[in-house]
Amino acid sequence: MVGVSDGQKSVQAPAAARTRVGRPLLSLALASMMDEVHAHSGAVYLLAPGEPVLEMAVMAGLPRAFAAPWERVGLSAPIPVADAVRERRLVWVGGEEQMARSYPRISVVLPYHFSLAALPVATESKAYGAVFVTWPGAHPPELSDREREHLTAACGRLALRLERALEDSLPVLQEPDLLGVPAVSGAGGSLGSAEAARMVSRLPYGLCSLDLHGRVSFANAAAAELLGLPVSRLLGTQLWASVPWLNDPVYEDRYRAALISQQTTSFVALRPPGDWLSFRLYPSTSGLSVRVTRARAVAEMHRAAPQPGDAQSRLVTISQVLTLAGALTEAAGVQDVVQLVADEIAPAVGSRALVMLGSRAGRLHVLGHRGYEDPQVVERFDGLPLAEPTPGAHALNTGVPAFFDSREQLERLYPSRHATPDGFAAWAYLPLVASGRPVGTCVFAYSEPHAFPADERAVLTSLGGLIAQALERAMLYDAKHQLAHGLQEALLPHSLPPLPGLEAASRYLPATHGMEIGGDFYDLVPSQGVAAAVIGDVQGHNVTAAGLMGQIRTAVRAYTTVGQPPEEVMRSTNRLLIDLGADLFASCLYLRLDPARGRAVMSRAGHPPPLLRRPDGRVRVLDLAGGPLLGIDDTAVYPTTEVDLAPGSVLALYTDGLIESPGMDIEDALAGLGERLAEAGELPLDELADHLVRHSPAARERLDDVALLLLRARAQG
Repeated sequence: MVGVSDGQKSVQAPAAARTRVGRPLLSLALASMMDEVHAHSGAVYLLAPGEPVLEMAVMAGLPRAFAAPWERVGLSAPIPVADAVRERRLVWVGGEEQMARSYPRISVVLPYHFSLAALPVATESKAYGAVFVTWPGAHPPELSDREREHLTAACGRLALRLERALEDSLPVLQEPDLLGVPAVSGAGGSLGSAEAARMVSRLPYGLCSLDLHGRVSFANAAAAELLGLPVSRLLGTQLWASVPWLNDPVYEDRYRAALISQQTTSFVALRPPGDWLSFRLYPSTSGLSVRVTRARAVAEMHRAAPQPGDAQSRLVTISQVLTLAGALTEAAGVQDVVQLVADEIAPAVGSRALVMLGSRAGRLHVLGHRGYEDPQVVERFDGLPLAEPTPGAHALNTGVPAFFDSREQLERLYPSRHATPDGFAAWAYLPLVASGRPVGTCVFAYSEPHAFPADERAVLTSLGGLIAQALERAMLYDAKHQLAHGLQEALLPHSLPPLPGLEAASRYLPATHGMEIGGDFYDLVPSQGVAAAVIGDVQGHNVTAAGLMGQIRTAVRAYTTVGQPPEEVMRSTNRLLIDLGADLFASCLYLRLDPARGRAVMSRAGHPPPLLRRPDGRVRVLDLAGGPLLGIDDTAVYPTTEVDLAPGSVLALYTDGLIESPGMDIEDALAGLGERLAEAGELPLDELADHLVRHSPAARERLDDVALLLLRARAQG
């Protein structure tokens, strides 16, 4: 790590072995910077040696635990300090709504009212790290020119000192974080005099003093009585840790909100069995003062009609957002995203219905919806031009969320013909922006008028950011899925040709994992009064495997059409696969069928053996001669085996996806397939194909592609 220490040179040493020398450079620079612009917290990051990673070196004003998720961040991370270094600019976030729009991951963890500026610590030629500072929620929404100039100049001075330190081989040594006045153990030390302590003890309500870590440094007798613990049990502990009925994330969240926003916050809590207490938190840069009183009005309200508190409702929403974030990583397609939002988020925020909108050819279109009983209501959203003044189009075009707490408010801003009335009474329109571009709009609808306080708007906005990222991935997945199926359908035969003396039926099922595309193939080719059948499996489950499968199928058709015997068709295909240089192998089974003479000539290249059901219902596995997989040895030969094919006989050709599954013995699986063929072999061929696939354990799991080709010899008149 690049570094400096005033007045003394030092050899670079591991971080654990370093000790501070001289004045703490980073701490002093950060403290001076915060003082100049009246910020209440901040941190300095330095670039890790040899890594594109920023490491937090010093934090001031708040416990480091508040920024624990971002102690080490990659330069590519969507974090303000990373953006500042990567783009060499000042990054300004003017409040919780802007944070929710621009940095939803941070907003989910810190959904509080504060402003933030991040700047690079860099010279013209080299970046050394970054700084962020924060202000309470009362800061104006824009950064002043004076603040901008002070911050830029201070970061420039720090970069020059780091540059000189690097030239002199001076390391930056570990420095302690800068917090407020440390906690003391007694009331006299907290209040400054014994008389002040006596005065506080006479007050009829509870008073506590908390340090920046939330630890109690003072509590008067009234607070101890209300909380139900002696002062000695409270000092040095966190309230939510020492008082059992305060052990709830809701209350710790209020402490964090007060410190970060530097605004007075409050909450009510139930002390069992039925006493409601009111807590009011007054923050400063050195800690918090807490006033505790009985909340009689709240107790009366809860006796009449229990209602959840605002803070608890908001935190439940945050919890649901975090749950959704984890669940969305598993969502594959667009409908998966819609279902997850409907199941995880809509109930938590009180929404009764939702619509997910995308854009296509300059118009909105419905990606999915839940909660609307009348489909015609949803159809009103579909096809609306993006140029029309509708709330859905406005959110998508501008990237700015819109909240309407009543129908009157919606229709006041948008005439009724543009408001898309849907029978509900309040709406939240969340723009879904991913990778800097809009991908859709999520609309939550409420059955009753619904106020959207600032903290709920921030949570919903950050929710939109998380949904947008998942929706972008899902739309890409669906596009690839459609491409894969289109390619698969183009490479496999659309239908099997009618052949004299033969019935044929086929089935193809893609794997249920990955892109759902693979290299399994089959074909039936008429040729000079006889017919050729082929089935094979190219290694892999991707577009490359599918493309190679198409080339092999085309080659087999060409070699068959020119009249090559089965062994030559296999040798020619093997040489072609090697010449293509694809580094993929393929199994293959090729048959020359002559139903008029009741015979079939077969050649096999590492493929599972076919099954033959005789007219009397007996089934046997055909032990065929053959050679290695195609694509391995250009000198390989593929001998043939001749098999009797009496009228009424059924040949079952298949790929290993029909019989192979984890934990199943291959011989048992093959025997099971033979039993099913023996029992149901008299069925019409299409029904037989469905029966074999439906009752295959491997085909139900579909870890691999499944191809099946059935051939039945008929008597010729």
